[in-house]
Amino acid sequence: MSKQETKISMGDEASLKKEENQKTIEEDSLQTLKQEPVELSLEEMLKAGLHFGHKKARWNPKMKNYIFGLRQGVHIINLEKTLECFKKALDYIENLVASGGQILIVSTKKQAKNLVSSAAQATAMPYVNQRWLGGTFTNFKDIAGRVSYLLNTQSALEMGKFADLTKLERLRIKKELEKLEEKMGGLVQMKKIPEAIFVLDVKKEIAAIKEARKKGVKIIGIVDTNADPSLVDFPIPANDDSISSLSYILKILTQTIVAAKKKKSQASLEK
Repeated sequence: MSKQETKISMGDEASLKKEENQKTIEEDSLQTLKQEPVELSLEEMLKAGLHFGHKKARWNPKMKNYIFGLRQGVHIINLEKTLECFKKALDYIENLVASGGQILIVSTKKQAKNLVSSAAQATAMPYVNQRWLGGTFTNFKDIAGRVSYLLNTQSALEMGKFADLTKLERLRIKKELEKLEEKMGGLVQMKKIPEAIFVLDVKKEIAAIKEARKKGVKIIGIVDTNADPSLVDFPIPANDDSISSLSYILKILTQTIVAAKKKKSQASLEK
């Protein structure tokens, strides 16, 4: 009996896909992103619930090699495979960031909205946590123009350059900026098409994946048992719904990026 099977047999079956208190767990998960480093290990992944897949009826046959077994009609992900895949993805991320590359973090899941923005801010990476804007990569020039307009108009407003306008006109500008900020605020750090994207749900973020493939952008993605791992360059087999799972993965991602940036900075100082 493997370590994962032993852990699951000790009561995990009863907790498969439990309804979570979303607000409390999300708040705890946000705190996790800010706390002490977490370890990438089978035990920690089990604690975070990365092994819970979807019901058998929803599975994608291409995930067969990543599935450990079936419990109460729900597929269980093989965390030994997850660990192996995660390490490969992190090695790529570390080398990319250390060489000055950029990663766009993408998740339009409601429960991941704050987790994504928190991870992106901690790593100074761009992000999308609202609707994916068509053309973000394939029509980057126009997207960059809108982001530039957002920044320039925000700056002008703060400097009082619209003081001669009526109160109603200034209010209209503020509302326009609020909408642009919501749609594009996460792209401010993205001065060019990034070298890679990190998606938290391969099925849900298919539009982003298609654009990335067209532009030759590497794709790192969480693939649950209902997803197609062949769509991404670096699949990470794991639960893509649970806040605890997403939080753990983003914490590991954040640690890796921060460490790689520190390494890059130290290398620059030694030159």
